[in-house]
Amino acid sequence: MTTFLDLAHIHVRSGKGGDGIVHFRREKFVPRGGPDGGDGGRGGDVVLQVTEHLNTLYSLQNQKLYAADDGGKAGGNNRYGPSADELVIPVPAGTIVYHADSNEVLGDLISTGQRLVIAQGGRGGRGNARFKNSRNQAPRVAEKGEPGEEISLRLELKLIADIGIVGVPNAGKSTFLAAVTNAKPKIADYPFTTLQPNLGVANLDEDNTLVLADIPGLIEGAHLGVGLGHDFLRHVQRTRVLIHLLDGLAEDPIADLSQINTELALFDADMANKPQVVAINKIDLPDVQAWLPDLEEALEERGYKPMTISAVAGTNVRQLLYKAAELLADAPEIAPIAELPIYRQEVDPNEFSVAKEFESWRVSGVAIERAAAMTYWEYDQSVRRFQRILETLGIDEALREAGVREGDTILIGDHELEWED
Repeated sequence: MTTFLDLAHIHVRSGKGGDGIVHFRREKFVPRGGPDGGDGGRGGDVVLQVTEHLNTLYSLQNQKLYAADDGGKAGGNNRYGPSADELVIPVPAGTIVYHADSNEVLGDLISTGQRLVIAQGGRGGRGNARFKNSRNQAPRVAEKGEPGEEISLRLELKLIADIGIVGVPNAGKSTFLAAVTNAKPKIADYPFTTLQPNLGVANLDEDNTLVLADIPGLIEGAHLGVGLGHDFLRHVQRTRVLIHLLDGLAEDPIADLSQINTELALFDADMANKPQVVAINKIDLPDVQAWLPDLEEALEERGYKPMTISAVAGTNVRQLLYKAAELLADAPEIAPIAELPIYRQEVDPNEFSVAKEFESWRVSGVAIERAAAMTYWEYDQSVRRFQRILETLGIDEALREAGVREGDTILIGDHELEWED
């Protein structure tokens, strides 16, 4: 049996672009062959995709790093390097994707087949054939592939079900789920039997089905995370209708009802407005039958029209299911947190900073670090091209104003350069 897991932390890295090359035609009787270095292939994207048969994040438990392949290196005769395949990570419907560091929501995946490109592969570097012009017929300049993207993610699963079954521990939720669906939850006569949500599919008729979620018993303080409160409550958020089961043998079922509804509202105010069917369970027992009229009257005084069932004996369980289905027909759809695609807040790639780092100078910025990573330092023309990028972005001037001197070390990304006036 697969262990239920509704929280996972992973790190993803898209593929680096393939390197372009410096190459010239070498053919017999063609002594001055022109540049024919091709472009590198694109690196692989990392994609999260909803898979129909998954209902847990368990498959992500043992692997923490997901890295797509790099693009292929270019060849001569204008041969392009092959682009890498995307890396697809399957996730269940109901997965919310967060940036692990900023806690920003990057995507809310709720339907089968839905995809989110979470890290784009780097573009391939250009070969020297791309740099030929009227003034430079034999360019000795090319680009290395663009680096891929890296990001740490937190994935949270909120089960997507039509109807959530809530109540205090031992109210009979799992027994009811087993009675009306094909689910086989663990059932025993003591509190906290269910330590993870269970899903079941109930057939109303030949054409209509309902997905039900048995939410483990909630206790006072659940909205603060007491017990496994947060782990359980977030699964209620996706449901559209609630079946609230009361334990007919409980000391004070009215207090239990109030407590659970309070915990739901404190965790998420919207949950207080969900349509709800209240049902008194265990009416097959004589002790429950004895005080059932008083309990029904007390609930009606508080605005509820309770149903009565016995999950064990199967009494009225189908009627309760049909009542919940009636409410579901009028209940609003659960909207995703945000429509895909999610566009992360863009940082101006041309922004940079200059800071003293011990005896060196550290230049930081998206564009300049990317340019440094894509530069062939062994080719003079590539180095001069990089110097022009420094001047265009204003980094050259900023370093002078900061006090850089002849021979100082300049750190850009993983590269160490020496300053020359």
